[in-house]
Amino acid sequence: MEKRKTDTRRDRKRSGGIDGMIERLRQSPIAYNVVSIVLILVAITAACSLLMMIITRHGTHRTVPDFTGITLTDAERLAHDKGLKIVINDSLYVPTYDGGIVLDQLPVEGVEVKAGRKVYVTINSFRQKSVKVPYVAGRSLRQAKNMLEVAGLEIEKLVYVEDMATNYVLAEFVGNEEVSRTSSLEIEMGSGVTLRVGMEPDKGTTIVPKAIGQSLQSAKSRLWEEGLNVGKVTFDEGIDLLNEKDARVYRQSVPHNASASLGAAVDLWLTLDEETVEKNSAASDKVARELSEQRLLEEQERQDSLEQAERDDVVRALRESGALHESVTETDEDEFF
Repeated sequence: MEKRKTDTRRDRKRSGGIDGMIERLRQSPIAYNVVSIVLILVAITAACSLLMMIITRHGTHRTVPDFTGITLTDAERLAHDKGLKIVINDSLYVPTYDGGIVLDQLPVEGVEVKAGRKVYVTINSFRQKSVKVPYVAGRSLRQAKNMLEVAGLEIEKLVYVEDMATNYVLAEFVGNEEVSRTSSLEIEMGSGVTLRVGMEPDKGTTIVPKAIGQSLQSAKSRLWEEGLNVGKVTFDEGIDLLNEKDARVYRQSVPHNASASLGAAVDLWLTLDEETVEKNSAASDKVARELSEQRLLEEQERQDSLEQAERDDVVRALRESGALHESVTETDEDEFF
């Protein structure tokens, strides 16, 4: 009984203390307003934190599953079960896979993400897109190359024939069929056409560009611009259609800055190893400088030889005309010129 009375008195005292505190705060408007503002700010902060946790799904993480190798429908179903969303980011055409198969994904398998995260996938097209073949005959090789690349096509082979103008496209072929101005041929995107190109008899050589460090498409484009064909292309292990765009040329069969016949083929080797590319690129630049110096020396020797031949012709003509006596020595000839 005594204990119950004691608890009752304690509760009254505590209640009285809180009521008294509130009453004292009310008697001081400034203190009352400050405390009210602080309480309101605390309530707002707590509400915002709770709202952010709900919006960001704090604590609701998901492990991204492997979507590659399954159909898009199955991938979407699996993503829904995991609380994720599938978004098609790109498509490729890989003949070895069925259409609609997921080829690649980002984020990759095993990554921890929040619920509702979008997973971007690349799927396999059901067939390769067909594009119209542009008519490029009558244009320069560079213009023809650019037109084909814009259309999504490339050069399969350059065939040089003697003509009055070098690197002027004379005819264009898809297989054995010649493309005319009125043709409406369509072929698969990425396919190549054959170009018959003119070449002046005394202008049958070109300088090989640097392919090392370039992507396959960029290396091809550079070779075509200089009137060269792309020979055998060799990929290192681990390179496939999905990561081929990241591979770089680390070796070419004909050195950069070397002279080559128009229409010659240059073989290419590609890798994903950046260190190998950088090492070979530096070595290629060194060889290119040596070839350039050698070419300058040969050009100077050729020029000297031509000048000497011209002098010999003049001396011979003078001797034949009697203007130069037979007893005149080479030293005298030098002084004469």
